[in-house]
Amino acid sequence: MEPQPKPESQSLVCNNNHNINGFEDYDIIRWFEDVAENAGLVQTLTLELIIQQNFGTEYLRRWLGDIEIQDMEPNALESLYTSLVPIASHADLELYIHKIAEGNSSPILTQQPITTLSLSSGTTEGRQKYVPFTRHSSQTTLQMFRLAAAYRSRVYPVREGGRILEFIYSSKQFQTKGGLKVGTATTHYYASEEFKIKQMKTKSFTCSPKEVISGGDYKQSTYCHLLLGLVYSDQVEFITSTFAFGIVQAFISFEDLWREICKDIREGTLSSRITIESMRKAVLDILSPNPSLAIKIEEKCKELEMSNWFSLIPKLWPNAKYVYSIMTGSMQPYLRKLRHYSGDLPLVSADYGSTESWIGVNVDPSSPPENVTFAVIPTFSYFEFVPLYRQNQDFTSAVDDFIEADPVPLSQVKIGQEYEVVLTTFTGLYRYRLGDVVEVAGFYKGTPKLNFICRRKLILTVNIDKNTEKDLQLVVERGSQLLNQTRAELADFTSHADVVNQPGHYIIYWEIKGEVEERILGECCREMDASFVDHGYVVSRRMNTIGPLELCIVERGTFRKILDYFVEKGAALSQFKTPRCTSNEVLLRILNACTIKRFHSTAYG
Repeated sequence: MEPQPKPESQSLVCNNNHNINGFEDYDIIRWFEDVAENAGLVQTLTLELIIQQNFGTEYLRRWLGDIEIQDMEPNALESLYTSLVPIASHADLELYIHKIAEGNSSPILTQQPITTLSLSSGTTEGRQKYVPFTRHSSQTTLQMFRLAAAYRSRVYPVREGGRILEFIYSSKQFQTKGGLKVGTATTHYYASEEFKIKQMKTKSFTCSPKEVISGGDYKQSTYCHLLLGLVYSDQVEFITSTFAFGIVQAFISFEDLWREICKDIREGTLSSRITIESMRKAVLDILSPNPSLAIKIEEKCKELEMSNWFSLIPKLWPNAKYVYSIMTGSMQPYLRKLRHYSGDLPLVSADYGSTESWIGVNVDPSSPPENVTFAVIPTFSYFEFVPLYRQNQDFTSAVDDFIEADPVPLSQVKIGQEYEVVLTTFTGLYRYRLGDVVEVAGFYKGTPKLNFICRRKLILTVNIDKNTEKDLQLVVERGSQLLNQTRAELADFTSHADVVNQPGHYIIYWEIKGEVEERILGECCREMDASFVDHGYVVSRRMNTIGPLELCIVERGTFRKILDYFVEKGAALSQFKTPRCTSNEVLLRILNACTIKRFHSTAYG
């Protein structure tokens, strides 16, 4: 006989969906520790709840038929589900999502009609994807933010009623042919009731009004975020953005804008660069002339300019306790610049999630971003993990560098093993491959702590070579260390595998701040080529079936043009990630048109 679920565990799962607004900090941590302690059982009950809510939908009926699930034990239902419903990619669900987008309101993926679709950034795979978004999405985002804030406040307490300097941005929303609202997940969240509740419950308020967040022009919004952040400078408790890139970009802009911002603070005016009327009105309603504050900021900025803006954040926001953002994966290259701006302020890595679902919370905010792990929240979705094993170096026929084993539930993962994450969500995704590679670093109570490794998709390959985003990142770090001999720094980078010209070869594009001798750039190019350790790459270079690596130096502002391109296509700055490899013809045209120097590696003779 199957074990009976504990009534208190059922209550824990239900609390996630129906009672998330009543928790205080202590209560929400106690709730999470309870569900983490019973993570295996809670996962089984979470899957039961998802299936009960969505049984009879077109997708589940296709695989489960008319099986009577009402009287099934939760464990038996879990076994049935994982044996009959196949692992799926987004491509497997596109037909169903397309029907929803066209206005078909029948129960296709969920029993409740889906009225909103989230748009992925499109910067990872080069194209945007529709993902269902429901009230549950906003509720779990609220709960995640409150849970994360509770853990942070244990280490870095903040004052009640303080301000947050948030570099957050909504993108433009549009409607599908069937009348569904489409926008990024962050756009939907910032427009939701839960975003207002979050500020009230965490007792911290963003510096900028909604008209700045939803303005639709990230340059104008960034200016206003910076301006209002300085107006409230003594009240700001921490600085944040969805991704580290957003904070770095804002302060790079500030280096050019500070005089204009000081003028607005001194006179209580607003720069003519702000042309969106609703934004102008909302900001001018807050501003009043403050000459003494302007003088103080001007003096600090003149000193900061002399020190290349080192410790900009603590010097301009003296009461800030930390800087908070997603800093893992493709954001790691920005850590050096972020540390430069942050000085001695702690960098706290934000939590692990995706457009599809939130996954894990950072329960140790004092951990450096390079070592951060995320404790899986077992009520948000049903999680499975596909074990991944590195291939033998001479195994060259697979799509990527992993061999898969059968998926295992959360309760059966092993420390030190790498996995791909698979989700079943309340929003209609069933056994959905997320494409993220994680490693189990340990356990928090009974739930695994995950270390994000990389996106699974290979980004650089010419023939038998296989290099991931992580591989590229390490190579660029090695090559850019040579810039330490100069006062220059690497601002951003991307890459392309050129297979049109034979032999095919890798092209790495760098945008550099500062002047560097050509001799040193040539050495950087050679160092990167020699730093790829993938066996297929090394053998191919030795045999000249892959040509010498090419380093292209692009002019300042090139990556801003790439950002502008994605924003014009509907991405929000809040969700933007520089693509680390691209075959997008528009981006390649921008990169090649902006290339000012080219170097070819002399490694391998």
